[in-house]
Amino acid sequence: MTATVRKRMTIDEAVTLIENADLKELGQMALARKRELHPKSVTTFVVDRNINYTNVCWVDCKFCAFYRHEKNDDAYILTYEEIDQKIDELLAIGGTQILFQGGVHPKLEIEWYEELVDHIHQKYPEITIHGFSAIEIDYIATRSKISIKEVLQRLYAKGLASIPGAGAEILSDRVRDIIAPKKLDKDTWLEVHREAHKLGIKSTVTMMYGTVETNREIVEHWNYARELQDEFGGFRAYIMWSFQGDNTQLMEEYPQIQKQSSNRYLRLLAVSRLFFDNIPNIQSSWVTQGSYIGQMALLFGANDLGSTMMEENVVSAAGAHNQMNQDEMVELIRDVGESPAKRNTAYTILERF
Repeated sequence: MTATVRKRMTIDEAVTLIENADLKELGQMALARKRELHPKSVTTFVVDRNINYTNVCWVDCKFCAFYRHEKNDDAYILTYEEIDQKIDELLAIGGTQILFQGGVHPKLEIEWYEELVDHIHQKYPEITIHGFSAIEIDYIATRSKISIKEVLQRLYAKGLASIPGAGAEILSDRVRDIIAPKKLDKDTWLEVHREAHKLGIKSTVTMMYGTVETNREIVEHWNYARELQDEFGGFRAYIMWSFQGDNTQLMEEYPQIQKQSSNRYLRLLAVSRLFFDNIPNIQSSWVTQGSYIGQMALLFGANDLGSTMMEENVVSAAGAHNQMNQDEMVELIRDVGESPAKRNTAYTILERF
C-alpha cells in the first residue's frame, strides 16, 4: 500500500483559513494534526527561570517596556553572585534550564559573554543554558569584530546549549522598520539561526503579533521558518504571543492598535499547527494569554505549556502578570484529558505525573 503524501499548505491557503474558517472547525483540524504528531496525548512543560542578565539596551524597540539606557538610575548588570542565587533557587524547585538573555548592551564584547557562560556551566553543569537571542548574537559579533559563526562557536564551546527565538517579532522588514527600526533585519535573524543550526545548536522560532502586521505577513513569517527548518531541522518549537502594550512607546505612537482577542490567538495558533509540517512542538503562551486560554490552546494544536516561569521580567513590564507553578500546570493539563510530563530543553521527558 502506498503511503498518503500530505500536501503542504500554501501561504494563500493559510491566509484564507485565518480570515474565513470557523474557529471550532479550525480547532478540530489542529487537534487532529496534533494527535498525528503526538499520539500519546502527552503535554509537556519545563521548569526554568528567565534570567535577564542586564536591562541595558541601545535598540529602543518601541514595543518594549523592559529596556533601560546605560545612564538610567535603574539600569543594571547582574553580578555572578546574583545570577548564582537565582540558579540556586531554581535548582531548589527542580528546575533544569535557564532562559538567559538581556538587553543589547552597547559595550559588552565576546570575552565578557564567554566568561559568564563558562562560569555558569562550570558551577552548574546540570543546568541547560538556553540563551542569547539573535540580536544579541549579531551585536556581539559587530562589537567584537568577528563573525556570527565565531560568536556561536565560542559560546557553544563554553557551555551554551541552545538559543531562543526571541527578536523575531514579525519577520517582515516593513513591520520591523515601524516597531523596532534599530533592530536587526529579517535576513539577519534568519542568518543567526541558520549558522546555529549548521553548528548543531538547536533553537526555537517565535512570533509576536498584534501590532501593525497583516495576515499575509504573519504567514510569510511562518514560511521563512518552515523553509529554514527544511534545510537543517534545527527548530525544536514554535512559540507565539500577542503584543503586550502597557507602558510602551508603540502604543503612544499607534493608539489605534487593538488588544488581541482570545479568538484571534487560538485562530492563529491552530493555523500555525496546520502550516508547520516540519516543526514538532508548539507552545501555548499562557504567560500572555492567561491560564484558561493557555489551557484551551492544548485543544487548538499546542502540545507544550512552555515554562512554569519562575521569573519573568519582560512581558510583565508591559502589563502581563500571569503566574503558574508546577502543580497548577499539571492539573491544568489533566483537566483537558492530557497526560502531563516535565521535560528538558531538548524535549526529553524527565518525569510523568
